[in-house]
Amino acid sequence: MELKKIFNYLTPLLLGILIFSSNFLNTGIFNFGDNNFAVWFILSIFCFVCGWLIGKTLNWHFGGKVVFAVVISVIFISVLMISFFREYFSANELLTENLILYSLRSIMLGAMAFFGMSVVEVFSLQRELNANKEKIIFYEQKLTDANKEAELELREAKLKADRILLDAQTVAKNMILKKERIEKELKEYIQAERELIKKYENI
Repeated sequence: MELKKIFNYLTPLLLGILIFSSNFLNTGIFNFGDNNFAVWFILSIFCFVCGWLIGKTLNWHFGGKVVFAVVISVIFISVLMISFFREYFSANELLTENLILYSLRSIMLGAMAFFGMSVVEVFSLQRELNANKEKIIFYEQKLTDANKEAELELREAKLKADRILLDAQTVAKNMILKKERIEKELKEYIQAERELIKKYENI
């Protein structure tokens, strides 16, 4: 685990070395005769790849802080070095302009590293977006299925309720008919008893 952490910080170190090495290139970066542009392009590609690896290993937030710290550190070291070794960097007369130029070089290469990190982050967010879309489609399908099941269960419940109500109405009608029949039979029985009592009284 510790070895992996050390390996993760080797990429920012490599980025710092690449940015620092740009100080030793000719200032005419678009001078095609000396192939300076090709060298700068390759150096930019390497910084982009370093940014890509930092984005993969250290994530966007922490990796961005690391890259920013690397760029600032390299600029600070470069300014000190150019100030002390003016003759080597041809900075005797225009020291301030040369310091700005070398700082802008470092910032440009640092920006390439940030660009590499941004591409990683965009791809990562795109994958998350696609995964979330698939989850949404899955949950919408589940919701649709659940709604269909709920509708079926509701229909079954209504059918059962109608059947129970119909059975209850049938039982109630049968009880009413029985009651009416018993009342009718009871009235007939009472009527017959009365007639029988009258006959006995007349005798």
